[in-house]
Amino acid sequence: MEEGEAITRGRLALWNTYHQWLAEGRAGGQAAPAHRSPHCAHNAHMYYVLLPDLATRTAFIDKLRRAEINTVFHYIPLHSSPAGRRYARAHGEQKVTDEMSERLVRLPLWAGLEEHQVSVIQKILAVL
Repeated sequence: MEEGEAITRGRLALWNTYHQWLAEGRAGGQAAPAHRSPHCAHNAHMYYVLLPDLATRTAFIDKLRRAEINTVFHYIPLHSSPAGRRYARAHGEQKVTDEMSERLVRLPLWAGLEEHQVSVIQKILAVL
């Protein structure tokens, strides 16, 4: 808890570095970078990109894994999770949720990444 503010500052610096590289069109339109409302503060708990579709996302994760960069998809929507199917009821189709869950990829964001981040970003851009 005593280091919380310093940790958050470090994560924000990593987040901003990703955003500077990926939001300025360097991704060649292949991935939409994380969106943040300018009116909201955040703690940089993750940085993500949105890829065009599930097949592209799967290939992106696989290619980066071979380059020893661990990227993951973000989540399985509650309505399609095993517990969600068993215990909950979805009212209507959840098209946007399903689409976003198939397109979103979380990029590495951890303490100590600073010295490797430019190399990680260059490999991400090469894959895109």
